[in-house]
Amino acid sequence: MLSEQDKQFYDQNGYVVARGLFSAEEAAFYRDYFTRLREAGTYPGDELGVVLRDSDDPLKRYPRMIHMHRWDAVSRAWLLDPRLRDALTLLLGRTPYAVQTMLYFKPPGARGQALHQDNYYLRVQGGTCMAAWMALEPCDEANGCMMVVPGSHTWELLCTVPADTTRSFTDVTVPLPEGCEVRPVPMQAGDVLFFNGSLVHGSNPNTTTDRFRRALIGHYIEGQAEAVAAWYNPVLRFDGTEFSLRASPLGGKCGVWVERDGRPILELSGEDFTRDATRL
Repeated sequence: MLSEQDKQFYDQNGYVVARGLFSAEEAAFYRDYFTRLREAGTYPGDELGVVLRDSDDPLKRYPRMIHMHRWDAVSRAWLLDPRLRDALTLLLGRTPYAVQTMLYFKPPGARGQALHQDNYYLRVQGGTCMAAWMALEPCDEANGCMMVVPGSHTWELLCTVPADTTRSFTDVTVPLPEGCEVRPVPMQAGDVLFFNGSLVHGSNPNTTTDRFRRALIGHYIEGQAEAVAAWYNPVLRFDGTEFSLRASPLGGKCGVWVERDGRPILELSGEDFTRDATRL
């Protein structure tokens, strides 16, 4: 479980890894379970990820799965697992609500996801969102492990710019100030990466020829939240009960980097709008 020292690291950096929070055997179960589901066909929530077996794009042969907890008991049980609840409660100071499950397969040769902030999509008001990103097999720079910008959880939501879609399956990214560190986060099966909704993060392509990088992800929102993008309703308490929050608008002021006295400063600029809240 996470310690007070882990909490201090999270407060400073915006992320922390709970090593071995789930066993290697549990990770292997989820890896095989969701791979079988994906290979068996399509499901509710697959509107943006329909399986195309003959495609040259690995991500179309193994598209991500979204909101599995709405129809699959295994996914729902994982999303509400007490180990995740306890870690999230420590990091946030109170028990959060659960809003989303996802499974990324990232086969050999697949593109990554350009740097972004999760709350650009969830638009939580009254706090922010949090992710629990569980590695289902070893993740490193070769197969496209997570990359994070330490300390960026203190930033405003950034105005987006076009991404390189030869390397990213999403078409927007966020600009970084000169010299900003982008840190790889290698993980083992069963490790869980927790990170703040404002943390800038993403991943590079999987450059291996024979290794997947499968990850099971839960998204949560702070327990005092008053609104979230409509697509994430209904939300779940950890006792399994459901309710809905007010739907937040998918736009607002966003930050841009400007130089003042030779230093990068983040200033709020014009309106920025998410075109598709389902793309997270």
